[in-house]
Amino acid sequence: MALEVFRFQHQHNTVYRQYCDVLGINAASIHTIDKIPFLPISFFKTHTIQTTAFEPEVIFESSGTTQTINSRHWVKDTGLYQRSFTTAFNLFYGNPAQWCIIALLPSYLERQHSSLVMMADELIGQSGHPKSGFYLYDFEKLAATLQALEAAGQQTLLLGVTFALLDFAEAFPMPLQHSIIMETGGMKGRKEELTRQQVHAILNAAFSTTAIHSEYGMTELLSQAYAKEKGLFTTPPWMKVLLRAEDDPFEVKDAPEVNHSSGAINIIDLANLYSCSFIATDDAGRLYPDGSFEVLGRLDNSDIRGCSLLAV
Repeated sequence: MALEVFRFQHQHNTVYRQYCDVLGINAASIHTIDKIPFLPISFFKTHTIQTTAFEPEVIFESSGTTQTINSRHWVKDTGLYQRSFTTAFNLFYGNPAQWCIIALLPSYLERQHSSLVMMADELIGQSGHPKSGFYLYDFEKLAATLQALEAAGQQTLLLGVTFALLDFAEAFPMPLQHSIIMETGGMKGRKEELTRQQVHAILNAAFSTTAIHSEYGMTELLSQAYAKEKGLFTTPPWMKVLLRAEDDPFEVKDAPEVNHSSGAINIIDLANLYSCSFIATDDAGRLYPDGSFEVLGRLDNSDIRGCSLLAV
């Protein structure tokens, strides 16, 4: 399937085809996924990445900082994005209707064109629970809501940007037995950068939990990976992580070839059908033979994203 998508995008995506041409790559010669050219993620800052010509239903924009250029993802069909994240949530967590879903995403709600806000809003709607919803900085109300949900034994997902979760944990520590805390990354310079292990240790101590979940996504992708413990991410079936050597972008390894190898993260996301499904990210990672992966932080000299990943 990935090879079919590659040929489709090579034929109908001008920017991607020109990139392949510059590399001297003949599409007909590509027969394995590790040989597919991966488009540098920075192209989403400087080019309009479209497969086929269309007027976008939405243009997602990265949060970025005042010193960086934001990425823009032109989305032909928001329904495709919604099917991607809904199916993935069902695979990893079950039917959203079984959950109360609370989103603590202040920095994202304060701007437009956030793919994360669209995802959270749709899942909140599918939840249907009367206490599902978004929170900005009203931590007292959030604490009261969580306490009521705990008392009722309601299965709850608290999805939050990292700096806000840390602020909430400091202000309102409480034992949570029926709630899952999921961090999306994101310090935005609000606090000293912490490792994922440090963040999870702080949150576990504040909420008397044993594991903090993580979500790995970005503006340039229409799919997400999830980690249920220790920052070890698993992808849905239409998404795949490979590693490239940091000093040779064309040396790419698939999971069966690695043994806890580290390198730069390449991602295949087939939900990106009408943009580009083959992305060379600016993230460093470690890949395991079963296809799971860790995110080790940003590559040297890459822009710090507004939703900057935690370092390890």
